[in-house]
Amino acid sequence: MVSRWFGVAAILAGIARVNGVAWAQESATEQTGQQEQASGTGAAVDAADATAPAVMFPTISVTATRNPIEAFEYPGMVTVIDTDRPDLRNASTPDDLLNRVPGVEFTGGPRRTGEDPSIRGFSGPDVVIMMDGARQNIDTGHEGRFFLDPSLVGDVEVLRGAASALYGSGGSGGVISFRTRSVDDLLEADETWGFRVGGGYQDVNEEAMGTFTLYGRPVDGIDLLGSVTKRDSSDIELGNGDSLDSDDDIVAGLVKAGFEFAEHHRLETSFQRFDNEAEEPMNGQGIGGDDEAEKNIRADTTRLGYAYSNPDDKLFDLDVTLYYSDFAIESLRLDDLGAGPEGELLRRDVDTLGFRAENTSRLDFSDMTGLAFTYGAEGYQDRQDGESGNGDRSGVPDAEADFIAGFFQTELRMEQPFGFVPGEMLLLGGVRYDHYAASSDLADSNTDDAVSPRVGLSYMPTDWSMLFANWGEAFRAPTINEMYNEGLHFTMGFADNFFVSNPDLRPQTTETIEVGGGLDFDNVLETGDRLTLKGSYFWIKGQDFISLSVDQPTPFVDCNIFIPGDCNGTTFAENVARAKLWGSEVEASYESDRFRVGFGYSDIDGKDRDTGDHLGSLTLTSAQFTVDVAVKLPEIDSIVGWRTFIADDFNEVNEGEEDLKRQNYNLHDIYFSWAPEGTFIDGLQVDVGLENVFDENYARVYTDSKEPGRNFRLGVSYGMNF
Repeated sequence: MVSRWFGVAAILAGIARVNGVAWAQESATEQTGQQEQASGTGAAVDAADATAPAVMFPTISVTATRNPIEAFEYPGMVTVIDTDRPDLRNASTPDDLLNRVPGVEFTGGPRRTGEDPSIRGFSGPDVVIMMDGARQNIDTGHEGRFFLDPSLVGDVEVLRGAASALYGSGGSGGVISFRTRSVDDLLEADETWGFRVGGGYQDVNEEAMGTFTLYGRPVDGIDLLGSVTKRDSSDIELGNGDSLDSDDDIVAGLVKAGFEFAEHHRLETSFQRFDNEAEEPMNGQGIGGDDEAEKNIRADTTRLGYAYSNPDDKLFDLDVTLYYSDFAIESLRLDDLGAGPEGELLRRDVDTLGFRAENTSRLDFSDMTGLAFTYGAEGYQDRQDGESGNGDRSGVPDAEADFIAGFFQTELRMEQPFGFVPGEMLLLGGVRYDHYAASSDLADSNTDDAVSPRVGLSYMPTDWSMLFANWGEAFRAPTINEMYNEGLHFTMGFADNFFVSNPDLRPQTTETIEVGGGLDFDNVLETGDRLTLKGSYFWIKGQDFISLSVDQPTPFVDCNIFIPGDCNGTTFAENVARAKLWGSEVEASYESDRFRVGFGYSDIDGKDRDTGDHLGSLTLTSAQFTVDVAVKLPEIDSIVGWRTFIADDFNEVNEGEEDLKRQNYNLHDIYFSWAPEGTFIDGLQVDVGLENVFDENYARVYTDSKEPGRNFRLGVSYGMNF
């Protein structure tokens, strides 16, 4: 309770945002380049001032509004993560990139195949995941949510709060948007070709990694990039001294090509693959030990994009994306300890074919007032096919779902609103209409639609302060697995549990109200430094929440195990009663030529609005704090940092669910990065880190397995541009 009041007090004090999870970028040069690319302003540091203190530029978000906007000014909470931060360069999984973002939690245990992110308590299909604009609609239950290698990722944006007005179904919790690396990330304007080769190791799972990237601009208007990464790992050492059986053999690759075929017109195509040969339990989120399987996991994303962007054209700023995502997993049972015989081969295929087309038109009424309209359409189809040794696979219904949507958004920016109010105001409003239809031979079709509006207001009375408020509605359509699941779920020896389809599920809906504020100072302690703080408090009301109910009779109480079938149970999805959630988030950062300091805080709670019970169907968390301190050592081209993560006790469970409680835990990491410049080894980069320094034994909420213990990481890379 003390920690919760501390967080609320911090928000009320105006604590504000962090540049990329309590971080600013590593150098003014990187920030300047990102600002130029995102905003087109061409802001740059004069070469004559090269000896002056670095200027820390603000972080730019694109995901929040689909237009470049300073993350600090957005009327809500959005985090932009630069994956080239020293503490993230050795990231092995998406969890490594995102697990310090306030309001974001990962459940499912430390195996790659079990990772499932949640935002503000919403997980699974309640979170939109995108990769270069392509939706990743994988819904596998216990087999993870998405599959990609961090070595291919350039940056990540996490938008928290109702996002259906722009992104449709799944926007209840928010959006996680990955952008893969590009040639512009790696080459300066006067460079033509380059390469980077690297390797790494971490001892918590004996993982060895190697990566190679080749990129270039062979002629004006054409850019090419190819990258491949190989990882090989084994069992995971946990903080309690046990090992979690896991064996991964991964190959991940990215091929990307861009073509500027006319002035301001650009085509870009890419293909990304993640291939993992894994040996682990059938349930990748379980503790393990029984029911082993040999898995072949493959995730492909093919994308074609077109963009027209002319700074002088106020009517058209066009972006079109066509994509096809293909996820396939084959699991060969290695024993007969599960729900099937040894040697049984199980298969799941999930395909998504989609498009998104949008345009932005801008009107400038005066030097002090501007209006932007963003409008477009989106459509996609999810198709799933499941097979087993004897035909259809239980729990993986053959089905498809089709979505079509249109959306419209306005951004009104005013300086000195109404002619006499000091400062600047940003008014954001939008609405989206979605229609979806799901069908399967197993049960009746399900068709419905949804309208998702939102309104947000940011007021900046000075250039160093802001207040904001937003309101939005979001929805999530029932998935094909929730509606059409049939067959055997699990077996207990004396009884079985069977899926029961429910094609009459309604979409779950939420209404979110959020208020907050922030401060943004420069030249605080020295010329060129920056202090930024932002925080919010939110309330969420929901209804028709989709929850998976497992009904299993108790032997000799509800049934007789000696009567065949008497103790069999059922598992089915249903719409449950109304719910309410509330919570708070804070992000803060300070950066100068010598120091970087970051802080993050989040807390969320929720209850059934009718019964007062805690919501086990949502990933609620206790208060969590992140502190990150780094010292820059330009004298030796290095940076050294310390990071801590503190989670309070989690006791928000109902009577009889004491096994869901979690004790508090403190995690400490240290890291060091060395990148010598101006020497014969220019281009070399060495990253060393030690995670969970004190070998903490802990478990996250709603996760059976313990988490990894002490982990030493080492990464070495070398690159050269021509």
